[in-house]
Amino acid sequence: MAAQKCHAETVDYDKVNVLETLKEMTGGRGPDACIDAVGFEAHGALVDEAQFKMSLASDRAHALRQAIRACRKGGTISVPGVYAGFLDRFPMGAAFSKALTFKMGQTAVHKYIRPLMQLIEDGKIDPTFLISHRLSLKETPDGYRLFDQKLDGCVKVVLRP
Repeated sequence: MAAQKCHAETVDYDKVNVLETLKEMTGGRGPDACIDAVGFEAHGALVDEAQFKMSLASDRAHALRQAIRACRKGGTISVPGVYAGFLDRFPMGAAFSKALTFKMGQTAVHKYIRPLMQLIEDGKIDPTFLISHRLSLKETPDGYRLFDQKLDGCVKVVLRP
């Protein structure tokens, strides 16, 4: 979707080595900024999965560790993804050595909602391509299940009152 609708360059971690690919794409330097948008829902590291399933860890930091390894020296790591507890095997030394800047926290919705709504009303952006399902309020449980289990190509559910 990001490639088709937003003309973004994408990297599929199931098909390529993300770190090598990003270094190749940036001439060996690494990206200026990396975003961990998944937080504790990240998948990929077997150790993280095992600890999470055995209740030995509350978060899976695989995506965050990858971002730290990939980001160039002096770069920025943005973390809008939610973390709920403690991180195990967090590469603080690597982040420190690279002098990375971290920006994280819940999105300041009140700060951005008015300017974003104005851009939509003015026709400058159209976010409707994100909507994959439109459901009635009675179908809310189905919408949550579709989204949570990533069924039927579910990306964004809009509920009709």
